[in-house]
Amino acid sequence: MVEAKVTVFGAYWCPDCRRAKKFLGEQFVPYSWIDIEQDKNGEMFVLEKNQGKRIIPTIVFQDGSFLVEPTNAELAKKLGLTTEAKKTYYDLIIIGGGPAGLTAAIYASREGADTLLIERSGLGGQAGITVGLDNFPGFPEGISGQEFAERVTQQARRFGVEILQAVDVERLEMEEGYHEVYTSDGKHYHSRALLLATGASYRRLEIPGEDDYIGAGIHFCATCDGPFYKGSQEIVVIGGGNSAVEEGLHLTNFTDKVTLLVRGDKLTASQIAIDKVNEPTSKVEVKYNVIVDAFEGHDSKLKTIKYHYKDNNQIEEIHPAAAFIFIGQMPNTEFVKDYVETDKYGFVLSGHDLAHDVHMDHHHALPFESSVAGIFVAGDARYGSTKQVASAVGEGAAASISIREFIRKMG
Repeated sequence: MVEAKVTVFGAYWCPDCRRAKKFLGEQFVPYSWIDIEQDKNGEMFVLEKNQGKRIIPTIVFQDGSFLVEPTNAELAKKLGLTTEAKKTYYDLIIIGGGPAGLTAAIYASREGADTLLIERSGLGGQAGITVGLDNFPGFPEGISGQEFAERVTQQARRFGVEILQAVDVERLEMEEGYHEVYTSDGKHYHSRALLLATGASYRRLEIPGEDDYIGAGIHFCATCDGPFYKGSQEIVVIGGGNSAVEEGLHLTNFTDKVTLLVRGDKLTASQIAIDKVNEPTSKVEVKYNVIVDAFEGHDSKLKTIKYHYKDNNQIEEIHPAAAFIFIGQMPNTEFVKDYVETDKYGFVLSGHDLAHDVHMDHHHALPFESSVAGIFVAGDARYGSTKQVASAVGEGAAASISIREFIRKMG
């Protein structure tokens, strides 16, 4: 286990605590959670730090300093994250700091392009929260997602890439041949070329109770939150694909039993993962043809999942320690949906997937270039991507070569 750098004192019913935990999780900052409703010493500590007031979250750092009810901006500052760029004009701005964005940044910066990378969450993207990368070439023993993310980030910094963290991009515009990137903190930056490498996010069930218990029993990342349920009797995983099955197997490290609720009549994971589930000693039980209806809780903590089988309407209940949802992904491209051409789900179209008449006659599209000249796309946000780290790295490298060609043509 990674040693916690931060301790969050709070309670399950506190939305500010959930926000702070979500922010720390997104930035891949390991933290310990102390629920002051359950832990009397924790409650005494909070009262002592706040002159007898029960104010949460109270967040304590390794050096003993603490913040009370901090905003995300205050947390970012305390964690030493850079949230404002040094300049206004760049050759290339990359939006997204996963494997595709970081690789493109390394290639571009190494060749002398002035590069700014903007990431709203943690550097390394979803790769950074993957238990282990067993299929990444060159690492025969495998490598943890976190170590991989740290190495690639370190490499980008070594080549002088400027990196902003905890910064959201709100919209794009065009001004006198430059792309303008507007961020949620009221700043904006200009560049000659742009790379969209924003990745994809976990899909939700969109059923009653889901929003109420996210971070309080409902999770989307087994690596981040599985350890909180060490010693529990049962964890539910919703989904039947690769992520659901693999993360379900990982969760057996923390609980006596994992129950998989699958909407279809079979698992669609890799055969290796399915074989592990079917082993006689497996701690995974699978229920097929299940429709999940609602999440219910008590004291702002998930307690019950209500579901029924497709062929009968009788509502059944299950009472796990937690539920992990793995039902697919959607691209993080909301801010460009009316700006570049996408498919109906929001994945950005490029190259051959674009309608022939989209590009202006005088501009011949380069590989990985979107419907807007000078805006490129790579990684999980691109239509047709494979959602694998190795291909995201490859796409980042290839896109940067197209970007080099584009900038050269611009002179």
